[in-house]
Amino acid sequence: QVQLVESGGGLVQAGGSLRLSCAASGRTFSSYGVGWFRQAPGKEREFIAAISRTGGATYYADSVKGRFTISRDNAKNTVFLQMNSLKPEDTAVYYCAATGQASWTPAMTTHYDYWGQGTQVTVSS
Repeated sequence: QVQLVESGGGLVQAGGSLRLSCAASGRTFSSYGVGWFRQAPGKEREFIAAISRTGGATYYADSVKGRFTISRDNAKNTVFLQMNSLKPEDTAVYYCAATGQASWTPAMTTHYDYWGQGTQVTVSS
């Protein structure tokens, strides 16, 4: 098993940047692919980005391509989400999730085994 804790959320003006962190403990972090999702009030949880176990492959939702970058540092048991050019519509609770599956579809929530508690990101206009 692995435990995940997100941090780095906060209030930022439109056009600004934030870097979210997902810190893992409990098992070898390099054994897990990791995804970022977000959920706004009244909306379904949506896929944002994902990264493979070694960091060799990354995946992004169309809505964040060119603005967000996912990366990982397995030595520090941490996955990051760098968010640039933030827009008010990016406002949501952001969650990281981990999967131990050898073959997985990054955008599918059901393919992830572990979830963090979420961190709030608010972008003002």
